[in-house]
Amino acid sequence: MSRELPPIQDWVETLSVELGVDPTLVDLRALLDMTRDVAHHVDRPAAPVSAFIVGLAVGAGASPEQVRAACARTAELAIARGGDHHSDGATERNG
Repeated sequence: MSRELPPIQDWVETLSVELGVDPTLVDLRALLDMTRDVAHHVDRPAAPVSAFIVGLAVGAGASPEQVRAACARTAELAIARGGDHHSDGATERNG
């Protein structure tokens, strides 16, 4: 690969190709926003679990628009919980 990509984008492309997934189907912004909100308002371990559940929706045939909507709805649900689970003193990443 001759072009330089940010590490996360390079990883997404590498893993997608390896697993036979079209990398253009990965909406990084929606996924990162959703996992951030879940980690902050529900619990950190809930973030990858939520991403997996959204991935199951994709595997069941959800359209890209439905996936974005699922990410947005998941984030809304997490924020509605009202918790802030930064009790371990970790600093928040700006994304």
